[in-house]
Amino acid sequence: MAATAAGAFRRTAIERSDQRVAWERTDQAFFAAGACHILAWVCRDSYPDRPIEIAAVRLAGERQVFHAYTVWDGWAFDHSGWNPEPELLAINTDFEGQPLQRVKIIHSLAEFCETHHHRMPDQYWHDPLPRARDYVGRYSPPWARRLQADVVRVAPA
Repeated sequence: MAATAAGAFRRTAIERSDQRVAWERTDQAFFAAGACHILAWVCRDSYPDRPIEIAAVRLAGERQVFHAYTVWDGWAFDHSGWNPEPELLAINTDFEGQPLQRVKIIHSLAEFCETHHHRMPDQYWHDPLPRARDYVGRYSPPWARRLQADVVRVAPA
């Protein structure tokens, strides 16, 4: 799936004020705006053998991040699946119409939520962790695609 700006899925006023309404959005909308940080931590935790980082973006000069995602070897995972990180940053920059700043996140989920005013999993309408695990599982990670390509190259003709 091609990278799509997180801002294209920003929550409406009712989605921001009513957790049930926010929960009932499509998975992509839910993980683009409102639960991107949950998806990022679940993705990282789903592949403990990989050096996956968590990053976020914010408007240049601002303190508050507005979209979190994971990064592995130049690839980023968010609501759009796996895409090259430069593409993810470019599409979000274009959508916002102003420069963005990438921020490496080194805190725990709880610290991130407290610092950036995001919800912990127990603050959602339902537990978002199973939903996030299912969503992560829908996308083949880039290292799996590399392995598949290597197998195809060495397969006898």
